[in-house]
Amino acid sequence: MSGTRKALIAGAALAAALVHCQQLAAQQAAEPATRAANEAFAKDLPLSDRADFEDAKRGFIATVPDGVIAGPRAPAFDTRPFAFLNSDQVPPTVNPSLWRQAQLNAVNGLFQVAERVYQVRGLDISNMTIIEGDTGLIVIDTLLSNETAKAALELYLKHRPAKPVVAVIYTHSHIDHFGGAKGVITADDAATGKVKVIAPDGFMEHAVAENVIAGTAMTRRAQYMYGINLPVGERGQIDVGLGKALSRGTPSLVQPNDVIKQDYETRTVDGVEIEFHLVPGSEAPAEMLLYFPQFKLLDMAEDATHNMHNLYTLRGAEIRDGRIWSRYIGDAIARYGDRTDIVIAQHHWPMWGNERITAFLKRHRDLYKFIHDQSVRLLNHGLTPTEIAERLRLPASLAGDWSARGYYGTLSHNAKAVYQFYLGWYDANPADLDPLPRAEAAKKTIDYMGGADAVLARAREDFKTGQYRWVASIMSQLVFADPDNKAARALGADALEQLGYQSEAATWRDAYLTGAAELRSGPPKPQAAAANAELLKGVSIDLAFDFLGVRLNAAKAEGKHIVIDWTFTDTGETQVMNLENSALTHRAGPLDDKADAGVKLSRATFNAISAKQRTMLAAVTSGDVVLSGNPQKLQELFAMFDEFAGGFEIVEPRKTAVE
Repeated sequence: MSGTRKALIAGAALAAALVHCQQLAAQQAAEPATRAANEAFAKDLPLSDRADFEDAKRGFIATVPDGVIAGPRAPAFDTRPFAFLNSDQVPPTVNPSLWRQAQLNAVNGLFQVAERVYQVRGLDISNMTIIEGDTGLIVIDTLLSNETAKAALELYLKHRPAKPVVAVIYTHSHIDHFGGAKGVITADDAATGKVKVIAPDGFMEHAVAENVIAGTAMTRRAQYMYGINLPVGERGQIDVGLGKALSRGTPSLVQPNDVIKQDYETRTVDGVEIEFHLVPGSEAPAEMLLYFPQFKLLDMAEDATHNMHNLYTLRGAEIRDGRIWSRYIGDAIARYGDRTDIVIAQHHWPMWGNERITAFLKRHRDLYKFIHDQSVRLLNHGLTPTEIAERLRLPASLAGDWSARGYYGTLSHNAKAVYQFYLGWYDANPADLDPLPRAEAAKKTIDYMGGADAVLARAREDFKTGQYRWVASIMSQLVFADPDNKAARALGADALEQLGYQSEAATWRDAYLTGAAELRSGPPKPQAAAANAELLKGVSIDLAFDFLGVRLNAAKAEGKHIVIDWTFTDTGETQVMNLENSALTHRAGPLDDKADAGVKLSRATFNAISAKQRTMLAAVTSGDVVLSGNPQKLQELFAMFDEFAGGFEIVEPRKTAVE
């Protein structure tokens, strides 16, 4: 490694350490109201119930020796910072229910679930399940990163007889379940059929689509949801509810060579019979459950885990239908319930015993149906999303169950999701039909309330009495009215922090604490978002061109009409791209003989340019791109595309205008 590169890495590490220290120094202690709220919360919890801890530790074999999995620049995963969770003394800065979940998710390593069935848990946000076939290994889900997946498989092989991977199964289309594929197999393994790669119908379409069209915004919002930039500790990130934390390695995608298309299909994979049950539109647009008759084991993928899941995820995604989700769980109970002795999922820990499992699945079936039905009942009474969320409470039979608690999804934002699913963003009050933009409305509001000083004085009094929700809300308005008001930023950060300390949901805690950190220190430095080279290989040309349309700056395109022919030499695909009326459209099929310009290139070259690994000019110079017609028209078109920076402001107004 060159001295310059070493210096850059050392400098980056020092900068990160300084930011970490600044965050630690700025963090406040729990206020008396927060201490009282958390103490009161603990009184209603069945903390003497230790069954989950017994299940989480059952079958433990070993874990990675030093708790660290190396990554490309820093650890891909590091269990050491979470050692503070070993204490049963809950700090006042953490909700006691969330502390318990964080302890459970901290249990990590290789576990035997049943004869020939193993899981690696707690070394990424998701689980890797390994089934021992007759001649090799069947790997179910490959975690988020190549590095963690490779380490998980190596951990297994260190303690079990060495066998090759003969099959990989993706349970669904979220990246934490396929991103580590190249840590366990190669793309050639799948392409040649050496390894069977099985996925649910629609997997490729949804696996890449969610990470492309709105990927920049989702990634930025995920920083809040998962607390990615927070220091780990009692006043920072402690968990993400669904698992310990996101790994920070290299994601990949190996395309499936076998797709489950029927609602129910039975396959024998390396001597292991598997019943596949498609459940599209539940937790993911493409998802399936797996049942193993010879082990009496049901894998619920991500449809029934040890927390309430999201009908709406805070990072942003399509709303999930709780009614359909509930029905799928009911179908699984009817089909597999009386012949299941073990239930696993691709997050959290297993459960043993038919009676316990049946009760567990019934509660999750009813949880999502309750949220759906009661939210719809209340919206039909005319209640708005906020009113529904404030009013809705789980029945005691669900509220008292650990696995139904809102560590990841919450009753509050799931209820709002149901409203959004049926009625959209508009609450039917005409005053909310065309409100002023946030910053402009904030300035008027603060002015009506007597100015910043008057608002601050009253908010400080409310803070003393523990009215953190209101203080956070009104300070947000003051910050949007005057982002340079340091007192407003400080008080807003303090209020968000106390809300984070009280939150049972890890996702809410992370969002509150990230908002507090950014009010104090500002957002992360914006960086142009480059497309993931691995995911690009799975993106259809149609979707790739749709993304170019999303990047088109309409003002720059005003009055322009440009037609470009595209020919992909390796796939034989042809596309005609048309810019007109400030909209970029495209169609597959015959080229336009009147096009302004033509582009011939391979798909690999297109991917490299999209991922910013090469420039168009360099590709033309090398002959990998052949242009015809008027190349300046292509240059003119590409000059109209925006670059999306990932560090945009969230808790304050944008500092730079968007054209």
